[in-house]
Formats: sequence, structure tokens, C-alpha cells
Amino acid sequence: MTTQQSSEANPILAEFVRGNMVENRHRGAFCLVDAEGNVVAQAGDINAAIFPRSAIKSLQALALFQSGAVDKFGLDDRDLALACASHLGEEVHVEGVTRFLNKIGMTADDLECGAHPPFSPAARKEMRSKGNAPTTLHNNCSGKHSGMLAVAKAIGADPMGYIEKDHPVQVLVRECVERVLGVTLTPDQCGRDGCSIPTWGAPLVNFASAFAKLSAGSNQLSAIDARAGERLFAAAASNAELVSGTGGFDTDAMNAFAGQLMVKIGADGVFCGAIRGRNLGFALKCDDGNKDASEAMVAALIKNATPTNDAQNTALDARLHKTAKNWRGFEVGHHQASKIWAQYF
Repeated sequence: MTTQQSSEANPILAEFVRGNMVENRHRGAFCLVDAEGNVVAQAGDINAAIFPRSAIKSLQALALFQSGAVDKFGLDDRDLALACASHLGEEVHVEGVTRFLNKIGMTADDLECGAHPPFSPAARKEMRSKGNAPTTLHNNCSGKHSGMLAVAKAIGADPMGYIEKDHPVQVLVRECVERVLGVTLTPDQCGRDGCSIPTWGAPLVNFASAFAKLSAGSNQLSAIDARAGERLFAAAASNAELVSGTGGFDTDAMNAFAGQLMVKIGADGVFCGAIRGRNLGFALKCDDGNKDASEAMVAALIKNATPTNDAQNTALDARLHKTAKNWRGFEVGHHQASKIWAQYF
């Protein structure tokens, strides 16, 4: 796959204001697509290839259905939500992943994602107070990796090395993602993600289109993918606390939209998702990967893309104007969406 990139810089979609002056400006691109593949709104170079990172865990989880793992192991919506998650390592997440692994006859020792402390400050503090060390269960991608182990067992493959791009699990995952993206993923745009699995580059617009098609159950999809998309998006939206956790954007936004939004963060400034009530898919990349700036961008995208109520505005506005404090607790500035968003809708 070759992708022609624009020579023009992407627009400034978010800013950081310190005192009374804009200190940092964050450029990015986004794309909003309907179920027929029509671009409804866009900014920046939507044909440039990006690494989607964890924003497409729900697309990777299509392999759970293609392999038959969902039926073979009786995976429920909580398992599916965790397969889509970048969780904070709270107790509910560790217990959920342990339950998932028990269902497929595997343990934390089989996970190849590596161990890191919980991203939740409260969970991290509790771990330290007890003198415990983090395990692979605390890794924010442990749910996705549990799903990949389930795929390995369902297709009769040796689970060892399931993170490598030529392993049967990753071959199937790649085929599933290619099918809904409508593009071929090639080694010349491939890297290793933070949790060690392959991440494949593709144009931003294709990711937005894939989420729109899966949200709508498009007739462009196979019967398996259409069923999988409905189950996965519904599972994530109805179990939002498992997808991120306390204070996470994905959790707060999906809870506010009560099942009508599926949204997923990816490392280094990526978001993908679907406005389920309108069958719109979106993808967004903050060029410099800033997390707070990307959250301001995606909040602006969602708020402009669909009517919102008070609860939804509260969840989105918390990121549209996010205060930063220093170590003394003084408010030193805030991230905000730039004032140009309305011109794209």
C-alpha cells in the first residue's frame, strides 16, 4: 500500500493556554464518514497513513468471531469489552481479565504483553501500599491479549509467540482488519505496538469508514463481521467502565451517551469510534501525539457531529477545557479545542 501525503500542514485543532497566551498549538486531522462511505466532515490530510494503535482493538477483536472463539468459550459482553479495552488496571479489570483467561484455560503467564503498574493512580497507590508488584494482568492491553490467546486456542495454533506478525493469530487478525478497512496492509507500513503486537499503517479515512460500516451492519460486510460489529460495539458501550476506567475519556463519554457512542483511544493521539445512533464512523490523529490535546479534539468532533444533551455536554466539556495544575496545586493553564471546528461541519 502506498499513500500520497499532502504537502500542506494539518490545521491547528487544539491549543494549550498558559495565563493569557497560547503556549502550544496542536495540529491534527480527522474524518467523519457515513455507512455508505461518504465523507461527512473532514480536516487535514485524511489520506495520510497513520498507525491506529489501540484505537482499533474492536477491529482486531473481529478475529474472535471469525475463529469461532466467542461460541467455543462462551465469551460474554464483559469479555468482549475487555478485548476492546485499554484499561487502567483497576480491580474490576484485573478480575475481569482473570475470569476471561479462566474461560479459555489460560493464565497470566501465557500473556505476552509485559507487565507495568496500573495506569489508575488509586490502583497504583494501593499496589504500592501492599508491597505488590505489577503483573501482566495490570497491563492495559491484557484484555486484548486474552482475546488473542482465545483465537489461538480456537484455531488450534500453538499460543506461544502469538504476538509475532507471522503467527497464525496475527495473520487472522490482519485479514479481519484488512477486510473491513478495504485496503491491503503491507510490511512497508508496519511497526510493533507498545504491547508488542504488530500495528499496521493505513489511511485515516479507511479507519473512519470501517467504524461506520460496523456500526451500521453495512451490506458491504460479511454476515460474521456485521454480527461481530454489533456485538463488540454494544459490549463496549454497555460496559464502558471496562474499556478504560475511572476518569477515562472513553468510559465517561460512552456512559454519557448511554449506548449511542463507541469511542476508543489509541496511543500517541489517535481516536476511532462510531456515533451509533447515526451510523457515523470517525477517526482522528493529533500530529504530535499529545493525549490532552487529542481528547480536546475528539470531544469537539463528537459535539459537532451530533446533538448533545446536558450529561453529554458535561462529559465532553471536561475535555474541551481541561485544566492543568502544577505540583503545588496551582492552575497553570488549560487545553482547549481551537475555535475553527465549526467551519468543518
